[in-house]
Order: sequence, then structure tokens, then C-alpha cells
Amino acid sequence: MPHEEGQLNILSLFPGEIDVLPVYRRKQIFAWLGKKGARSFEEMTDLPKTLRSELAERYSLSVPKELERQISADGTQKIMWGLVDGERVETALMRYKHGYSVCLSTQAGCRQGCAFCASGSHGFSRNLTAGEILGQAIYCGVEYGHAVLMGTGEPLDNFDETVRFIKLVSHPDGRNLGVRHVSLSTCGDVPGILKLAELGLPVTLSVSLHAPDDETRNHIMPVNRKYPISQLLEACGKYFEKTARRISYEYVIIDGLNDSPVQARRLASLLRGTPAHVNVIPYNPVPGKPFRAPGQDTIRRFMRELAGLQATVRRTLGSDIMAACGQMRSNRQC
Repeated sequence: MPHEEGQLNILSLFPGEIDVLPVYRRKQIFAWLGKKGARSFEEMTDLPKTLRSELAERYSLSVPKELERQISADGTQKIMWGLVDGERVETALMRYKHGYSVCLSTQAGCRQGCAFCASGSHGFSRNLTAGEILGQAIYCGVEYGHAVLMGTGEPLDNFDETVRFIKLVSHPDGRNLGVRHVSLSTCGDVPGILKLAELGLPVTLSVSLHAPDDETRNHIMPVNRKYPISQLLEACGKYFEKTARRISYEYVIIDGLNDSPVQARRLASLLRGTPAHVNVIPYNPVPGKPFRAPGQDTIRRFMRELAGLQATVRRTLGSDIMAACGQMRSNRQC
């Protein structure tokens, strides 16, 4: 069980793990956190004062400190949080016609080393606890209908805490966000995908593919040298068998690297006949990275070659505040 400041962080606990009597109080406490967003035990005014004092002695309530909130011209928000040990992480809030999606970080930094991404540029510090992931969602300040584990870090590299978060945020006595409204992005951690499949949690699995062949993918994603595309697709097939959830494949399209018609045809051949949706994402610039997005004509030609696949070009949100895909943690303060 995760500890912070020598105490259990109550945000990481399920009702049955909160050690108070009578038992019915546990659901009340859990609801104060997940539904009402209480920031202290003193706010739980329908609990006896003696119980609130007991909770404060036994548990920490580690509310992340909002250090900065930037708002994009398109309405996207990016929040920088300070955690209890001084570590900093970022959360993005994307505004759509149907409401907000909250994009959560699962690690402080990242150790995957993808060449085009900012998240690991300043190294890896540590995994976040389930309560620290949940805290980003509870205290972000907006009502949201979808949670995406696509911020800083590789969720499956922090497997246990990520799964605990999913179960916490979907708990009926707490936030009660349907598991089908949670998306988990992975760079291709094959053992993690297989473990997740065995749990049968019907989250939307988003796989960062970004290349249709091992040679190109090896160049930009070190994980591919350990788990090549053939192994990755086999694991994705098993995930679909267990969950009946279509896989979403992310494809950051980069000028001169993975944007040719030949590569588009390879991608179509690779995924044709599988339960897949392809999100083509024009590259979002990151300071210090030598990449750029292709022109619109190149992207349109690439999309035409994907005939037969369900594929869309993802709308870019929040790039002016460095909150778009691949830009999180580009600020050295974080």
C-alpha cells in the first residue's frame, strides 16, 4: 500500500480499506473524496469531530498543490501540480462539444525515451501513487466525462498503481466514471498489455505505434527493440479477445520520417482486418527536437492510402501552451 509522509494517503484507498468504525462511515468518507472533492478531513462535516481527528492522525490527505494553470486559445487547460515531496507533474483538460476530457500523468518523467516526445527529456523521477493520479482528476476543477492516461509517463510501467486508479475512479461510491470512459495509452509494453487483458477491464487501449515497420520504429521508439511490431500486434489481438474493445492506434506523423505513401500502405496492410482505429496526429513541436509536422497535402495523401481502415486526423488542442500530444513536461520546471 502506498505511503506518503509516513502515512497512508487516503486518496489511494478503497472504502473497505479505510480502517474506521462503524463500517457505514467508510462509504461517507470515500464519497467526500471522490464525489465532493474534500480537501481536508475538517470539510467532512457530517462526520463526528472525534472521527475527523482520528482520520487526520491515521491518514494523510495529499491534495496536489496547483502551481500554475495555463489556458489555450482553444480552451484547453494545462495544470502544473506540486506533489508532497516537491515533485511536479502536469494535467491537461481538453474541451470538446460533449464536455471535458482530463489527461492524467502516471509518472513524474518517463523512461521510455521516445525520440519525438518531451515527457522523458528531463529524465525519470518516480512512479505516481494511485492517489496522486486520482488527485489530478478530483481537484482539476471541471466536470469531465472521459479520463485519458496519456500525460507524462508510461501507465503500464506503473502497472499496479494505474490499475488501482482505474478501479478508484470508476468505483460507484466515488467518482463513478465508467471504465469504458477511461483510455490508457502505451508505447507498446507487451507484458503490461497481456496483464491488463487478463484483468478484463474494458478500458480503451491506445497504442502508440508511429511507424509501420520495425526499422523506422526502432529509430524513434526504443521499446520496439525489445517488443517488435509483430509481438505488439499479437498482444493487442489477445487484448481484444479478452475485452472485446477495439484498439486505438496512435500515429504521430512526422515530416520525412513516417509520412510517405509507401509507409501509409504498409500501415494499412498491417492493420487491415483487425479491430482497429487509427488516430493520425500531426507532430506537435517540442523545443530541442529536430522534427516537424508534414504539410496538409502530405497528410491528405497519407490518409487516402489508408482506405479500408477506420482512420481520422486528430485535431490539435493546446499546442500554444505546450499541452498537446507529446509536449507534456517540456517545461524544465516540471
